[in-house]
Amino acid sequence: MTHPHHGYIQQKDEYLKRLRRIEGQARGLQRMVEEDKYCVDILTQVSAMTKALQAVALGLLEDHMSHCLVDAARAGDDAATQAKIREVSDAIARFARS
Repeated sequence: MTHPHHGYIQQKDEYLKRLRRIEGQARGLQRMVEEDKYCVDILTQVSAMTKALQAVALGLLEDHMSHCLVDAARAGDDAATQAKIREVSDAIARFARS
């Protein structure tokens, strides 16, 4: 039986906290550019923000596989399972290109 919610629901508050922190980092980057800060210092902060976004993406990917994909497989719906596998594969491909 599939869950009526997304796989990340149990960690939703943690994801929101991380995303708010990333939002603050983006505002900080804007401020650094407005204040004509040193290029390398800005790049360092961009790298930190990128790593934070990657951590969120990897967590969501793991949650999707361990909940949504597994639930589809347990339900015995081969078409739904194959669709979830395609979704995961596409998401990994997009993530790898970024």
